[in-house]
Amino acid sequence: MGQIIKSMAFTENDIQKWNTDFASASPAEIIAFALTQNSNALVTTNFRPYEVNILHAVTAVDNTIKVIWCDTGYNTPNTYKHAEDLIKRLSLNVKLYVPKQTSSHRDAVMGIPGIEDPNHAIFTEQVKLEPFGRAMAEHKPEVWFTNLRKGQTALRNSLDIFSVSKDGVLKVSPFYHWTDAQLDAYLEENKLPNEHKYFDPTKVLENRECGLHT
Repeated sequence: MGQIIKSMAFTENDIQKWNTDFASASPAEIIAFALTQNSNALVTTNFRPYEVNILHAVTAVDNTIKVIWCDTGYNTPNTYKHAEDLIKRLSLNVKLYVPKQTSSHRDAVMGIPGIEDPNHAIFTEQVKLEPFGRAMAEHKPEVWFTNLRKGQTALRNSLDIFSVSKDGVLKVSPFYHWTDAQLDAYLEENKLPNEHKYFDPTKVLENRECGLHT
């Protein structure tokens, strides 16, 4: 048997089996199954492109689930409008987390460092990793729903529908095997808006990881 993960009654072997068993399952089936493992669950979002898919799918199964939004303070006006629209449209139970320093203050003393600048790691810690860590520490989830997908980065290619975070939380990515075309069809079917004018100052490049999933 594999090692027991955190305090939940499943092992690494179970996760391997689930990834095989649910490889062709619908997001709704995956989400419902994950919630049978533990009801202490949350979904994280930054309202980037296709985040609406995971928010719609998860809240369709559990409309009270906590939605953790770690707002860097550097989103585009379009993203903020998109977020407000989805919060109302899907009646999201949002728990907002922001950096301890305002973006105006940080811009005055640091700005947005380039990825080659040693200050970029400090910047990423301040605007994304610290608020995220604070959120996870306060809510202590056993199940974490994400919208990670295969093909996004090298790290994400090494994961699957079910994986385990560095803190031992069951991480569930119901759309892991989906393509953009499939996600677009889901949005059209459910008459949902998408957001493409998104800016992440911690990643800069789409194939970079910011550190949340390492």
